[in-house]
Amino acid sequence: MNFMIQQISNWIKDLLVAGVLDNLTGLFDSVNSEVGSIATEVATTPESFSPAVFSLIRNVSETVITPVAGIILTFLCCYELIQMIMEHNNLANLDTWMFFKWVFKTWLAVMLITNCFNITMAVFDVASSVVGSSGSLISASTAVSVDMLDTLEDTLNGMDLFPLFGLYLQTFLIRITMFAMSIVIFVIVYGRMIEIYLMTSLAPIPFATFGNREQSQIGMNYLRSLIALGFQGFLILVCVGIYAVLIQTVSISSNVISSLWGVVGYTVLLVFSLFHSGNLARSVMNAH
Repeated sequence: MNFMIQQISNWIKDLLVAGVLDNLTGLFDSVNSEVGSIATEVATTPESFSPAVFSLIRNVSETVITPVAGIILTFLCCYELIQMIMEHNNLANLDTWMFFKWVFKTWLAVMLITNCFNITMAVFDVASSVVGSSGSLISASTAVSVDMLDTLEDTLNGMDLFPLFGLYLQTFLIRITMFAMSIVIFVIVYGRMIEIYLMTSLAPIPFATFGNREQSQIGMNYLRSLIALGFQGFLILVCVGIYAVLIQTVSISSNVISSLWGVVGYTVLLVFSLFHSGNLARSVMNAH
């Protein structure tokens, strides 16, 4: 009877050892893949990221939003002309230069709306160049190594059944957690690009406000938001660089669970930092 129980215990133990090793083998694959591609993704310009989407956004902006911006600009220019006349005592104190000034401001506002898409893309071209030049920040590998699995198998075979079962449950939970965090990293990086596309599609409207001194703050805040969104990629790259340094201090030792939770902690810290990179960039650029 004891022999049967021992055989069953050994069989269950072999299954748990195989399960733990399987969990560890694929544990960091998804996170390593997402983190390793961040540097490339954030350095990509909107035009290169998805040419089809870029073409769609540009067509929508130029055919749908630009006419609306033209109406807004017409209203603001007429309103400013009326204000200029009233400020000069209903033309009692006439200065012809003010009309030249008004015509020049109107012409400049029209040129800004006409070329607003090129201006917004120039912002992201500069930001992309900065991010690309900062690629050397990541001097260490962002991949989590599990090279000690061969020696770890001997340690697992020496463990009792119940501690081994607990280890299996923890590694299974950690594997699910790391997979979920890889999805979050994907959403943050690609969500930033979707936000760029959405903001650039509405570019003509805030650009139409530059011609009016009272409403120009709308355009200035929009421009600051664009710059913040572009340089968010630089902050994301810095976060990945810090993660690369921290993750290399963790090694899969005989104390497997402690090492694994250390990796999870650093990955959670990375996700938290990526989440707040946008708010930090806006804060630095005084955008809201």
